[in-house]
Amino acid sequence: MTVEPRTEAGDVLTEVIMRTFRLYGGFLEAAEGMTKPVGLTAAWWQVLGAVLREPLSVSGIAREMSLTRQSVQRIADLLVAKGLAEYLPNPAHRRAKLFRPTKAGYQAVRGLAEAQHAFTNRVSAGIGLDELRTTLSVMDKLIAALDAE
Repeated sequence: MTVEPRTEAGDVLTEVIMRTFRLYGGFLEAAEGMTKPVGLTAAWWQVLGAVLREPLSVSGIAREMSLTRQSVQRIADLLVAKGLAEYLPNPAHRRAKLFRPTKAGYQAVRGLAEAQHAFTNRVSAGIGLDELRTTLSVMDKLIAALDAE
């Protein structure tokens, strides 16, 4: 079996992937620290955050966040049991209910604002706004390429 040699762009993308894993770990650790005082976890925040603008089905949240449907279902059920979210009828699908935060869920996420704003302001302070916008644009292109894969 012949292994196709990796291009220079492939080498760089591999480094981007490894750094992304490192960033994810750091962001997850920071999120756990921010969420604990308001009674959430990083995973709960992630699922609630996916439906702050509009209700989605569990499968829709899983697709949006690149998570498994089963893990989102488990978290969604926990959030409902804790009164932080609720299921609603879905006019587009009889069995796949929509999921959204309750008033308490919105309040919990709003309770993160001060810590989250302070964190993002500190971390972004030494990085130019244009660099951050370029990073976001490249990330969007990588997501689109992955979706097309």
